[in-house]
Amino acid sequence: MAKWGEGDPRWIVEERPDATNVNNWHWTEKNANAWSQDKIKEIFTDSVIEGDGYKCKITEVEKCEGEAVANNRKGKLIFFYDWSIILKWKLQNGKETIEGKINIPNMSEENDISEVDVEITLKDSTDEGEKVKHILHTKGKATVREKLKKYVTSLKEDFTTGMILPKKDSTNKNMTNITSGFNAKMQINKTVEPTNNNQTIGCKIVTTTIKQQQKFMCRGKDFYNVMTTPEMAIAFTRGAVKLQAEKNGKFEFFGGNIYGEFIEISPTKIVQKWRSKSWPSGHFSEVVFNIAEKKDHTEVNLLQTGVPESEEESTKQNWERYYWDPIKRTFGFGFFM
Repeated sequence: MAKWGEGDPRWIVEERPDATNVNNWHWTEKNANAWSQDKIKEIFTDSVIEGDGYKCKITEVEKCEGEAVANNRKGKLIFFYDWSIILKWKLQNGKETIEGKINIPNMSEENDISEVDVEITLKDSTDEGEKVKHILHTKGKATVREKLKKYVTSLKEDFTTGMILPKKDSTNKNMTNITSGFNAKMQINKTVEPTNNNQTIGCKIVTTTIKQQQKFMCRGKDFYNVMTTPEMAIAFTRGAVKLQAEKNGKFEFFGGNIYGEFIEISPTKIVQKWRSKSWPSGHFSEVVFNIAEKKDHTEVNLLQTGVPESEEESTKQNWERYYWDPIKRTFGFGFFM
């Protein structure tokens, strides 16, 4: 089975010097990994943490692992970052050298900077070393968090320069068919219009049923909007979509790899006639999303009938990879552990 999103840059709208991304309507993405690693090293290396007469110097960024991405959707910048950082520190106190590390295991956009864990460790435990460790623990954490805040501010203000392009007054404000702004070279892979040539299937297709349950930290209406609003659909699929959220309305996701129509649509239940382009010609499954809002989350139960048996495992994986995980990450609906 061809992967729905193909894992391919074709599904991401790149920066365009000719301002093709009119009015910043489309989703654009800019990888900030290398820039972030350099910026974090720049901010911390050789910096000093002071307290109660002690001056500890950050000598090295020993570890800086993770990722960072800046996205522009309809002129709104959205940021994702997740870093694990280890810093080495040193203090020269007369003839005694005191060393240790600062561990920052969970800096991400899901946590406020004030909530980021900062762990202080000591290389060798001595009376003087324990005093320094205590100072870093009680006062030094604020300094570290201020520097992390400086990184986030720089990511949002410096790194994203040029991501929001000038607007075009001639843009059709009533546009409902959102495309991804493919350049001329990539238009040979343009979205395929669904067709039904009433072809006769030459063999019987053995099918199966898929059941999945997901929990989202949002209101039921929020999840419904994700599945029925073109702007939100293009945000989590990161590609071209066509979406008519009404009974018998058509939809296409992932460059035409997934398409079908709405059979039933309401804030608590969505039923779709749904197929993958790679399936046997003319064969559709039925997808039912039952949306149940609970006290502190929304529960979505997926029932998909008529899935070709040979496509069962890959289809299960693709729901996770191309729907559930991107929806949670894109809109901050969170993961339940």
